[in-house]
Amino acid sequence: MANILIVGAGAAGLMAAGAAVRLGHSVTVLEHTEKPGQKLLITGKGRCNVTNNCDENTFLQNVRTNPRFLYSSLYAFPPAKTMELFEELGVPLKTERGRRVFPVSDRAEDIRQALLRYADGAQILYDGAEKLVIEEGRAVGVVTKSGRTLKADAVLVATGGVSYPVTGSTGDGYQLAKQAGHKIVPTVPSLCSLVSPDEDCRAMMGLSLKNVTLTLYRDKKAVFTEMGEMLFTHFGISGPLTLMASSYIKDMQKHAWKAVIDLKPALDEEQLYKRVTNDFALLANKSAQGALVKLLPASMQPVMVKRWGVDPATRANQITKEQKRELVRLVKHWEVTISKRGDLAHAVITAGGVDVKQVDPKTMESKLCPGLYFAGEVLDVDAYTGGYNLQIAWCTAQAFAANL
Repeated sequence: MANILIVGAGAAGLMAAGAAVRLGHSVTVLEHTEKPGQKLLITGKGRCNVTNNCDENTFLQNVRTNPRFLYSSLYAFPPAKTMELFEELGVPLKTERGRRVFPVSDRAEDIRQALLRYADGAQILYDGAEKLVIEEGRAVGVVTKSGRTLKADAVLVATGGVSYPVTGSTGDGYQLAKQAGHKIVPTVPSLCSLVSPDEDCRAMMGLSLKNVTLTLYRDKKAVFTEMGEMLFTHFGISGPLTLMASSYIKDMQKHAWKAVIDLKPALDEEQLYKRVTNDFALLANKSAQGALVKLLPASMQPVMVKRWGVDPATRANQITKEQKRELVRLVKHWEVTISKRGDLAHAVITAGGVDVKQVDPKTMESKLCPGLYFAGEVLDVDAYTGGYNLQIAWCTAQAFAANL
């Protein structure tokens, strides 16, 4: 039986604690916030997208950074095993569009409580880790923020990234890794809002669109397209579609990026032209803006008229065929220029972290400092949205416990 010390009681830390306890180890978990697993409560819009119900090959195709590093841990603990574990822990699951897996209750708190039950038997100390204790090149414990020295046979750093620091992700793990000589790949936000200089976004702040298609362009090439929900904000765009698109953005300085939104994806341009013509016939005496009442949300109507370039006083029955064609084009191709990613503080995931070249992919042990391990978001591994990032936390945590 080994004496295990886990730094961080988030998704990876609690999963590792539970797995280690069940293997008969003595486990202590350090958590510097008052509530373990806080970040789980904001995943999946408060519903917790537990994993993605796919096979290992499909999963690896959705890992954005360093997928090969996950090969061993993912095949040892794939999504099917994650689902089986949470069902055994008393949380019925369901699979939704895009193979996303959620608790039937739609409550992230149920997943958090299940993990706490899984980790029952581990001691949780509400303290942080100030520095590693390294003796003869080996990690043998930590000195806590309160000044205590805790010794262990193995130290797992599962502190998460630096996104959403209010949930406890403050980047402490990177400092511990640096102390042991590890390289940290610079951190950037992933699965985040996108900033635009477009004043139209500010004018429509708070407008949520459903069942639209967002296509992200790098220069003139489409690199992402998906249907779903999005939101206009005071700084640009956000919402599920935007978060998904953001993870496809690289080299912002080298390329021009824009989002093109199809506001009526169920209609092709000819069908939409007929719809507009019918609307304008019914609303013949309305102004150009009033004629859009059936087509667009209220807060978008004046913005559309401005971009459309039609005199607002023009009556619907005076609008030309060419003007209707231009309206159709705008509805099908609403462009938003992207200037940068949203900030790390509000990103769902941190890209970057501990360089995986210096970590054993089978055991998660440091190649530089025996006795030191890493799991979860602290590692330089991240994936697209859809439950993949939590699965990375689960499988790397299980790999640590299984190979002690």
